Amino acid sequence: MALRTRLTLWYTGVLAVTLLAFGVALYYFISYTTMRSVEKNLERTAAEILSEIRVIPFFSVGIIDLPELSDYRSLGVYLQTNRIDGAIDRSDNLPEPFRLPFDPSAGFERARKEEGWHELHAFNKDAVMLIYHARMVYRNQLIGVLQVGTFVTDQLAFLRTLRLILLSLSAFVLLLAATLGYFLARKALRPIDMVASAADQIHKGEDLARRIEYDGPNDELGKLTATLNGMLARLEAAYRELEEAYRKQRRFVSDASHELRTPLTTIRGNIELLEKMFAEQHPSSELTLEAMKDIASEAQRMSRLVSDLLALARADAGHRIEKSPVEMRDVLDEAVRKAEFLPRRAEFIVGDLSAADGAVVLGSRDYLLEVLFIVIENAFKYTNEGHVRIDALRMDGQVGVRIEDTGIGMNPAEVPQIFERFYRADTSRGITSGTGLGLSIAKWIIDEHGGSIEVMTQKNRGSTFILWFPLLAADESGG
Repeated sequence: MALRTRLTLWYTGVLAVTLLAFGVALYYFISYTTMRSVEKNLERTAAEILSEIRVIPFFSVGIIDLPELSDYRSLGVYLQTNRIDGAIDRSDNLPEPFRLPFDPSAGFERARKEEGWHELHAFNKDAVMLIYHARMVYRNQLIGVLQVGTFVTDQLAFLRTLRLILLSLSAFVLLLAATLGYFLARKALRPIDMVASAADQIHKGEDLARRIEYDGPNDELGKLTATLNGMLARLEAAYRELEEAYRKQRRFVSDASHELRTPLTTIRGNIELLEKMFAEQHPSSELTLEAMKDIASEAQRMSRLVSDLLALARADAGHRIEKSPVEMRDVLDEAVRKAEFLPRRAEFIVGDLSAADGAVVLGSRDYLLEVLFIVIENAFKYTNEGHVRIDALRMDGQVGVRIEDTGIGMNPAEVPQIFERFYRADTSRGITSGTGLGLSIAKWIIDEHGGSIEVMTQKNRGSTFILWFPLLAADESGG
């Protein structure tokens, strides 16, 4: 969840709790004051009526002399007396159909404990009356209950309207606060979004020249923005310097490799010519002939190294391989034919290549041959006895070439490093010659073809390399 959303929810929640507490307190205060005013009016009226009640002694009970209840009708109240002897009297504004209900047994029992109490009574959905019950006592004996009532329909309607207004107003205020809060939070946090976006650009390495725009006050965000812009400027300058240095390094390696090829080729040619001539004229001088052979061998090794460095320099410079549809079986057949002439001590077994029949990949025939030769030549180089076997595979829209050997193998933990430049597994150091660049070139060629490579190896038990290339769809190859 975004920070601006969390902030909006937090202070909207705080505002909701505040409005709820305020609304409840306001409602109950108004409700209490409104209804308490009516209750006091009823209690005052009851007290006036009770003060006018006279009891005429008659034997042990006495006769209750009530005031004329109808005299109080102008006050908007309804009166009724309920005596223990069952007699009922009421004001003339309280007709029979609207007599105040009263349960004598419950009412008299409650009157023995309380001097007075209030109750709401609904005659129908539009008429609600508040009734005050006051006990009538003679000589500490309960003689009846006086009921004083008035309609509070308007007051209850007012309170219902007040509830609705408070709820609606609270909802509106919350919605408005949430909207304005989100807008203000978004505006306030915009510099942080710019910081995050700039950091993302730096992470991707796309645009180090981008700066965070900020036109607000020089507060904490302003100072943070200025600091980050300064940091970005220094990073950009450092990156440009590194990029220029790297470009010069690539150019140097490329130029040096290119320039070294010509003299090395000349040296190799002349050494081979001298070796041939010297062998014809001085067949018995084996020591000198051996020295010439060493020079030729080293010149050939240097030539391979220069060629490998030139290939990697082209890869670093972003050289793209030109691709076209290639029949994989033809490439495999040619690789097998030429591999027969490679120097080796192990048996070369050509397995089942039928999986490559009809397999077409988008690539370069020359580079595909090169990557196969690199892996096959490595297999021969590190296999002193046993065999080297080649097979073709096909799976999940890919064609694969498996090259298996029974050579010295390596520690499986070293597999992630074998594609690094100049890296050579510990088991091969000092045993076989090589530059340590072959598999780096192979990895680059495979990546350029959108393929992958699997390596399975075990020390002193051999290695298996599987090269996978994606098949070209029939409509793309023109088939």
